[in-house]
Formats: sequence, C-alpha cells, structure tokens
Amino acid sequence: MNIPHISCLRLGKPYRSYNESEVKDYRDGTVKATLSQVNAGIIRRDLREIGRAREALSKFSTRELIDISSKAGELFLKESLPIGDDGHMQSAKDYLETLSSTSGLPHVMVQRNMDKIHYALTHLELILNGLTRGIDFSILDQGFGEQAGAPVCFYPTTEALGLVMPSNSPAVNSLWLPSIALKIPVVMKPGREEPWTPYRLMQAFIAAGCPKEAFGFYPTDHEGAGDILKLCGRALIFGDKSTTDLYAGDPGVQVHGPGFSKILIGDDEIENWEKYIDVMVSSISDNGGRSCVNASAVIVPKYAKEIADALGKRLGPLKPLPVNDPNAVLSGFANPKMGEWIDQTLEADFAEKGATDATAPYRDGSRLVQAEGGTYLRPTIAHCESMDHVLSNREFLCPYASVVEVPQADMLRSIGPTLVVTAITGDESFKNQLLAASNVERLNIGAISTMKISWDQPHEGNMFEFLYKRRSIGIAA
Repeated sequence: MNIPHISCLRLGKPYRSYNESEVKDYRDGTVKATLSQVNAGIIRRDLREIGRAREALSKFSTRELIDISSKAGELFLKESLPIGDDGHMQSAKDYLETLSSTSGLPHVMVQRNMDKIHYALTHLELILNGLTRGIDFSILDQGFGEQAGAPVCFYPTTEALGLVMPSNSPAVNSLWLPSIALKIPVVMKPGREEPWTPYRLMQAFIAAGCPKEAFGFYPTDHEGAGDILKLCGRALIFGDKSTTDLYAGDPGVQVHGPGFSKILIGDDEIENWEKYIDVMVSSISDNGGRSCVNASAVIVPKYAKEIADALGKRLGPLKPLPVNDPNAVLSGFANPKMGEWIDQTLEADFAEKGATDATAPYRDGSRLVQAEGGTYLRPTIAHCESMDHVLSNREFLCPYASVVEVPQADMLRSIGPTLVVTAITGDESFKNQLLAASNVERLNIGAISTMKISWDQPHEGNMFEFLYKRRSIGIAA
C-alpha cells in the first residue's frame, strides 16, 4: 500500500516541500502519511498575498457560504475526499480508522467528534444567529444596514484567521468553521499527530464549492507557528498553560488552554449527591478526559470523601479496550512520554500530604499501562483536603478530577478562572452569585454535564465579535 503524502496548501494550491515529517500509528510506529514541512519564510510570503483569499470569499454571499458549509458537512461525514495531492482518496471509514490509529482515540470517540463537526457545519445558520445575535446576513454582505430601526455597520478586524491547532481532540476544529461563512480565510498549523481532520475539512469545503484560496495548511515549526500568530490579525492558539500564557495579554490572539472546568454542588442539594454521580462521571470521562470542558474538579460543601470514593468505584476499574469496541472510554497516547510524565507527576503530587488517590482501591493494577499495543492512563480521582493542595486544581489529558470540600460561601472565590461550571443548586441567592461571577465562562445551572455544548452559545469566545467590529456610521439622506 502506498503511503499518502500530504502537501501543504498555499492559498489552496498543493506545495510539496523537500522537508517532510511522518505521522505514525501510536501502537506500532507504522507510518500512516508523510507531511510537507514548510519554514516561516513561506508563510510570511503567502500572507502578503492573503488579500486574494479574502477577495475570493467576498464574491459569495453569507447565505451562499452557509449553504456551502452545510454541503461540506455532509461530504466530511460520509464521502471519500482527496488525501494528499497524488490521487489518494480517503473514505469516511478510512479517515475514522486512520485518525484513531495516530491519535489513540477509540473509534466510538472519533465518530462522536465527526458527528459534532457535521452538526456544526449543517447548523451554521443557527450558530451564526447566536454569534451575531440575529443580525440580518445582508448586513455582513454589504457592510452596513439597519437593525432594530438603527443603522449598523460592521468591518472585519483581519484578512485571515491564524490557527495553531492541537492533536488532542478532532472536534476543536469546529471552532474555526464559522470563519469561512464570515468571509475570513484560515491559515493553519495543524497538530503534529492530527493533520487528518483539518485537511479533510478543507477538502470538503473545496469539493462543496468554496474557493480553494480560502485555505492555508502549513505543517511547520515553532517559528512558523509564531509567525501565524503574529502576522494574522486574529489567531487562535491551543496548548498547555505554559504555551497559552505567552499570549494571554494579546487581544489579537484567542487563547484556548486548560479549562479547569468544575462541578459545584450547593448546600441545598448536597444531601442528594448520589443522584448526580452519573453527571459527574460523564463530565470527567467523556471523550477520554481530553477536552477543556471535561470536569477536573468537584467542589462540595461536605461528603467529599464519600463522593470521591463513589467516583473511584465507578472510574477506577476502567481499563483500555480494543479501539473498535463501542464501550471504549480510554484513549491511548500518541506520545507515550506524555503518559509517563502525567503518571510521574501524579505520583509525586500524591506524595504531598493532604490528598489520597480514591481510584487506587478499585484500580487493580497500575495507573500507567501498556495495553492494546499502546500506552494508556487509567482514571484518577484525587480526594484533596483543601484547595491549597496542588492536585485540587490540575488538568491532565486523561480522566482526572479532584474532589474538594469547600463551604458554599467560599466556592466562587476558591475555584479561580473556570471555563465551564455546572452548579447543582436551586438556591436563588447562590444562583445570583454564580450569574455575577466574572471567573466563569460558561454556566450550567442544574445537573448538566460540563461536556454539553450549545453551539449558538460559544463556551469560550465569540468568533463573530473576534473577527468583526462595529463602527458608527452616518449616511446622508
């Protein structure tokens, strides 16, 4: 079988570089594809021509681009699309199996991610209505118009959206999809182990009738990634805290780092905690624990030890299963060293007084295991005596959460910046405090998994407000 080569896309045109990298199976190291690697100079050169990409998209109305996006969603989910520039075609089944083999995600999780992306593309009108708060799309086409009886005008903040993508979860690609309908081309550095999803999406858009110039696909090094972030007027970066902290103060860069998402149970519901174990388990473990919206802490006014034990009993016995098993809930590590580092970090942190591993009595073996041909981490629940312990507010690329006892009155002060909070309470005073909290991005009131996403209510940033600004306008009668 010939191994496909994936060239970079320079304003949509394939470009094969002398420098190449390999994407390998996480289990046996089999090469699944080679990728052209380009340097920062090529990216800088192409960005000088990015106006052509904007011009190509501007020939379409927003409505036409929404329809193209919907068609692209169907192609992405169901059809064979080019992979590389040498005649290879990749079926949806091939894509699923190949992505699983390089990312460590079991088939069932890849399929769920595919379904999320398909939903986003085929419901883009709903998403844009949420992002724009119901602006008539003709206003975006001509730049001005009338809304609620008053003149309005919007202008783009950039000629391109830069993207430095991760490898942990395919569905993060759904975040950039509205950019195309908003007529802003994308310039992307794909994740090292996950070129498959963005490349397939770009090919689906092109096959659906989107101008190819709208897509830049640049496997590159740190310098190239830095130039994408620096030279595109707006950019998204994904990474750990050490990476994203570098751009935390840059208004042109939307940072997607650890979410530190949490479940809070109020005084009025804590006696019913056993009713909510299923919500806690799904929040912690869905998608292999790899999402920024996975819960990484459960904060309660009492019964922390009992809740940690109940979660340990549910999650501790989980083991790796074959990648095609529909019941698989754990993901392998494309980079085994990452799994080893997490395991060593957890062991060192548990050595500090004030935390116990509530999964250990139910795990029947080591946390770090070699199974199904790869490296896996089994779930970990840490019962911490206070929020001062290092494990109380940590996040890892595996099912992990702390359970900490904190008085309700101190919860919002103690949790720090939090992407998603699921607050299980009917206390009106507490709900008002939650609604006013400035350290919470998305708020779920009631027993709602932190993993549940409302596409018309972005959980982290608003793509329309990031890519467009409103200006005052006067038009002579």
